[in-house]
Amino acid sequence: MIHTKVTELLQSAELDREVTVKGWVRSARGNKYVQFIHVNDGSTIRNIQVVADTNKFDETLLKRAGATGACISVTGLLVASQGKGQSSEIQAASIEILGDCDAETYPLQKRGQDSKDKKPVTLPLEFLREKAHLRPRTNTFGAVLRIRHHMSFGIHRFFNDRGFFNLHTPIITGSDAEGAGEMFRVTTLDLHNLPKNEAGGINFEQDFFGKETNLTVSGQLEGELAALGLGLIYTFGPTFRAENSNTPRHLAEFWMIEPEMAFYDINDNMNLAEEMLKYLVQYALDHCADDLQFLNDTYDDKLIARLQSVVGKPFTRITYTDAVDILIATHAQKPFEFEPGWGKDLQKEHENYLVEHFGGPVIVINYPKAIKAFYMKQNPDGNTVRAMDILFPWIGEIIGGSQREDNYELLHARVKEQGIPEESLWWYLETRQFGSCPHSGFGLGFERLLLFVTGMTNIRDVIPFPRTPKNAEF
Repeated sequence: MIHTKVTELLQSAELDREVTVKGWVRSARGNKYVQFIHVNDGSTIRNIQVVADTNKFDETLLKRAGATGACISVTGLLVASQGKGQSSEIQAASIEILGDCDAETYPLQKRGQDSKDKKPVTLPLEFLREKAHLRPRTNTFGAVLRIRHHMSFGIHRFFNDRGFFNLHTPIITGSDAEGAGEMFRVTTLDLHNLPKNEAGGINFEQDFFGKETNLTVSGQLEGELAALGLGLIYTFGPTFRAENSNTPRHLAEFWMIEPEMAFYDINDNMNLAEEMLKYLVQYALDHCADDLQFLNDTYDDKLIARLQSVVGKPFTRITYTDAVDILIATHAQKPFEFEPGWGKDLQKEHENYLVEHFGGPVIVINYPKAIKAFYMKQNPDGNTVRAMDILFPWIGEIIGGSQREDNYELLHARVKEQGIPEESLWWYLETRQFGSCPHSGFGLGFERLLLFVTGMTNIRDVIPFPRTPKNAEF
C-alpha cells in the first residue's frame, strides 16, 4: 500500500479509513493493555500517535517497534484521537519493522521536560554537531532543515516572479572577486612532486587548467556579465572562503544569493534588497508556522516577534559618515570594545548598536573607498563609494552590495591601485568598453538569513554538514 505522509494525515478530515504510515519512532509508552508509539517521517515537526492493542501483537514485535529511533511501517484505521495534543491517531492493524534501532547505543534518546518551565530538554547542539549524520531526525534540525527548504524555494519564487533569470556561475575560477586572497586552491598536480618553472616556482601550466585556479568566493563578477545582456539575473550557489575563523558566524563553505541588475542605481538596489528580505521573512511566517513556534518555544521566545517586527516598518537608511558620528558620540559616553572612527570597518558591536538605536534594520550607504572592494561605484567626492550594508537585529550585516563601477578608466585605476593582476580580469574590464551601463547588485549569505529566521546562535546549526577549520567530517 502507498503510504501517506504524517503531515497529510494530521490535516485530513477524512477519518475512519485505512492508511499506512512509515517513519521513525520518536517515543513510546504504554501498559499491559495498550502501547502508544509516536511516529515522525520528517514531513512535519508533529508526530502521529499509533495505538497498538497488546493482545493483537507479539510482545517482542512491540518492543522492537517501540524502540526510539526504529523505523517502522504501520497500517491501520485513522480515527479521531481521544487524547490531547493531536486531532487524529492510527489504530494499528499491522506493524512492520523496517529498521531496528538499538536503544542501548542510540545517541538521540528523548530527554523529557525541564522541571521549572516545562520546556522540552533538548540534546546539546554541540553534541549534535558531532552526530550530523543523525541530527536531521531531531525536532530541532528537522525544523531548521524544513525552514531552509522553504527559504530556498521562497528565494527562487521571489526573483522568478519579478522577471529575474537564474544564472549558474562557475565554482572553479581563476579570479578572486573579493581580492582577499582567502581561497581554496583547485589542482590535479602531484603534491609530492610539484613541477617547477624557471624561476623556481610551481609551474601551473602543467596543471589541469594550465593556470592557478580556486574555488569561488563569489559569483558576482560573472553575474555582472550576464546582467549586461539579460538585464536581471540572480545566482544561488555554494561559495568558499579559506578563512581560519572559528566564530559562530563563519563557515568555509556556504551559500550565497547574488542578484545583479542592469540599469539599477544604489537606490534601486536598496529598494530591491529591502523588499526581498521582508518577503522572505513573511514567507517563513506564512509557510513555517509550526517549526517557528517550536523554535520560539524551545530556544528563543522572542523569535516570532522579532520576525514580525522586520516586516512591519521601513528600514532606516543612513550614510556611513552619519553612522560613525552616532557611534563616536556614544563611545564618548559608554565606550565600545573597538573604538569607532571614520575610515574603519564597522564591528559587530557597532552594527548591533545602530540596529538597537533605530529600533530595526538599518541600511548604511556611502562607505570609504579604502575599505571597500575595487568594483564599487565611486562617488563624486573621490573618497566614498556607493556601497550598502543591511544590518539586522542580532545578526549584524546580512547583506552587502553596491552600485558597480561602470566607468572603464575609474575601474581600471582601482584594479591597478589594489595590485590586482589585470590578466585575470581582462574580460571584466572589457565589459566597460563595450556598451557599459549603470548597474548594481548585492550578496545575501543564505546561512546568515537562516540564523535570523530560525533564531539559532551558531551558523554550524543552519547548514546540514558544516565545513569549518579542521572539520570536513560527513
